[in-house]
Amino acid sequence: MNVSALQLMQADLADLARHLSARHYEVWVEENTAHHAQLTSYQTLAISEIGQVADLAIVMGGDGTMLSVARSLIDADVPLVGVNRGRFGFLTDLRAEDMLVEIDRILAGDSIEEPRMLLSTDVVRDNQIIYTSHALNDVVIKSGLRLIELEIEIDGKFVYKQRSDGLIVGTPTGATAYALSAGGPILHPNLEAISLVPICPHTLSNRPIAVSSASNIVVTVVQFDEAQLSFDGQFQLGLEVGDKIVIRRAEKTISLLHPVEYCYFDMLRNKLNWG
Repeated sequence: MNVSALQLMQADLADLARHLSARHYEVWVEENTAHHAQLTSYQTLAISEIGQVADLAIVMGGDGTMLSVARSLIDADVPLVGVNRGRFGFLTDLRAEDMLVEIDRILAGDSIEEPRMLLSTDVVRDNQIIYTSHALNDVVIKSGLRLIELEIEIDGKFVYKQRSDGLIVGTPTGATAYALSAGGPILHPNLEAISLVPICPHTLSNRPIAVSSASNIVVTVVQFDEAQLSFDGQFQLGLEVGDKIVIRRAEKTISLLHPVEYCYFDMLRNKLNWG
């Protein structure tokens, strides 16, 4: 983010905080955000604690910011509203110039609530779970140097072995992220589905597939020179041969609030420059 963009972000955050305070809402600001935006006159908390006091989380930035906040608030059952200060903004759909009016409408109940599914992942090594995490967009197993060989099972049934640069296991929310760039299908957020999208497969017959969100997916690392596992592209874990990545739908969901006139297809048309 360049200096002018940062200054705009600071000004927007200050405007939003003043606007809400003037309407007698209790405003809490995430502590790092408050420090960088110089919002010193408001109550602050760590992101992991805000969910304990907030009824609504307003996230300003791009989709990456929204993904990070969503994972941090997964246990809080707090709906999220996104103000777009990034590039595409598939998740942050309020424009900064309209945010005060739109936030007032949302706080007055004039909004659409949309639940989004998450993925829950366990990494199993030597029959022990060594790591557990959640993802709103995708779980990605990716080679660092050469092709990686993976074995995929779904609900205990062998599907295939594949040699590729990696595999994206994504939610419908993540269908417009990395999976889209890798040739995966666009899935409407209301679909109960999980997509498996190979990254540059060695065999061209390895194609993306979508399965029920009730599926239990197990990916076994068979062979590689170097490989990593990432969650929403924001955290990476080194893998070893024999590791099993167990992926399923999480029990919890994340709720996004949209203006009442929000339309998913309008959003796609605008963001992807469809005619």
